[in-house]
Amino acid sequence: MRFIESFDPDALVNSAVCYGAAFVFGTLIGAERQYRQRSAGLRTNALVAVGAAAFVDFGMMVGGAASTQVMAYVVSGIGFLGAVAIMKEGVNVRGLNTAATLWCSAAVGAASGAGLVVESALLTGFVIAGNTLLRPLVNWIDRFPLSEEAGEATYEVRLSASPGDADAIRAALIEALEAAKYPVADVETEARGDESVEIVATLVPTSVVAAELDAVVGALEKRPGVLHATWESEVQA
Repeated sequence: MRFIESFDPDALVNSAVCYGAAFVFGTLIGAERQYRQRSAGLRTNALVAVGAAAFVDFGMMVGGAASTQVMAYVVSGIGFLGAVAIMKEGVNVRGLNTAATLWCSAAVGAASGAGLVVESALLTGFVIAGNTLLRPLVNWIDRFPLSEEAGEATYEVRLSASPGDADAIRAALIEALEAAKYPVADVETEARGDESVEIVATLVPTSVVAAELDAVVGALEKRPGVLHATWESEVQA
């Protein structure tokens, strides 16, 4: 039987160690993703790592050019899986980091499958560090004001208010935005008949966290004299 002829206890132990390492390292990467409730979480990253390890292990058993070809196919194949995780919503693209993490999980699995367990562990550490330790730096950069030339979007906060309360609400709007660390570049007040005025605050070009602006607008809308409050963005060509 072919199974008996090809059975090698030493190779089996080696495969078990490789798959086990890929499973553990893929689980570590996936645990961080699961904690942040990403679409590709613990199980997905663990399975990607184990699958990549298996394909590379099989390729190395066959030997020759097959081993390098299998690695190339793993890299291209994981690209299709990563593409599924990327979603486009209007001008926003989501899932790029998830796709990149899956790609790295495949690399971790490929290294484990090749028997490079120490290198696989090292790569796992870098992947987890990229998804955790770099997050504060990303948040800091996102909040850093851009020049007018570099800005890709203009953000405006619009309030409709009673004419008699316009000045107080205008001051409250500027104060609320400054407190949320969104500097105001300009504020305009436009009459909307005799019953209301519209106050439009244009922000200094920067990266905006939607939830934070929603909170500011929600608080302003509860103020006496405010008829309606909203914010919008316009992407520059």
